[in-house]
Amino acid sequence: MQITRVGVDIAKNVFHVHATDRHGKKIWQAKLSRNKWVAALIERVPQGCQVGMEACGSAHHWARELQKYGFDARLIAAQFVKPYVKSNKNDKVDAAAIAEAMSRPDMRFVTPKTCAQQDMQSLHRIRSERVRQRTAKANQIRGLVNEYGIVAPLGISSLRSAIPVWLEDADNGLSFQFRELLDQLREELANLDELIERCDVRVKRLVEQDPVVSRLTALRGVGPLTASALAIALGDGSAFKNGREFAASLGLVPRQYSTGGRDSLFGISKRGDAYLRTLLVHGARAVQRFTANKEDELSHWVNELSKRKHRNIVSCALANKTARAAWALVHHQQDYNPSLIAARAN
Repeated sequence: MQITRVGVDIAKNVFHVHATDRHGKKIWQAKLSRNKWVAALIERVPQGCQVGMEACGSAHHWARELQKYGFDARLIAAQFVKPYVKSNKNDKVDAAAIAEAMSRPDMRFVTPKTCAQQDMQSLHRIRSERVRQRTAKANQIRGLVNEYGIVAPLGISSLRSAIPVWLEDADNGLSFQFRELLDQLREELANLDELIERCDVRVKRLVEQDPVVSRLTALRGVGPLTASALAIALGDGSAFKNGREFAASLGLVPRQYSTGGRDSLFGISKRGDAYLRTLLVHGARAVQRFTANKEDELSHWVNELSKRKHRNIVSCALANKTARAAWALVHHQQDYNPSLIAARAN
């Protein structure tokens, strides 16, 4: 019998392989080392065979490696594999569960990322972490000066301007030792600002070089940062049947609990990529602020919805629409057409 499907449980050094035929019958099962498992697949498994893995750490790297040798690499989210795990969980059982999950006709797969997409994703993650560190540093400064009776202003920009004033004011009650510490914190805050700025410059440079990302920046409320994050999540758009499915994957649709023919809808599900969802919602809020005096159809739709719904609901609805439009631009390789999104808005 010929192997048609292979489930692989990947780890740091040990990989478990579970191969089946087209009927799901086990043909080959093995425990292989990191340096030998791909060679073992090349020797035992025919080209074009489906090889599935959980979409976890290093999965995209191994998917690219398998594609080089003609295999059809499939990545599955871990939560979709879990229902097929039989009895106690171990690596061998996980590999069998992956092979079983792959056989489902309605299974959702994750598109393997290219090196360029992972470069962009790494840049986003590094920038996000530096922003978090900067926020923590600013809050630390506010807490420390508050112990000396100084109330820090809101906003990082105002805080940057206030620190030199505190250092120069000899009558504000700050000791010499604390002034030295505060000056060190000011330097650390400035260093984080510089590192974040470097990330922003690199994002803008990559946007200029990528035609897909440049096309996405035409959407309202979408800047270089959001456009590049959308391009990472979408790929070529083939992983999603339509824009609605992409928006649902980002958690921008109502959470549903229905039983006995009774439909119950709640707030947005908040599933999927929280980072991208946050960028889309913030972009939608920025658009919402400037629609009052505009006469285009999309602004009219936002204004009419704002009369009936809370501004947070309107922001999520506009973020949902932006995500769906982004999928259409990438999947159909078209430029942004305001009349089309306005038609869908109505």
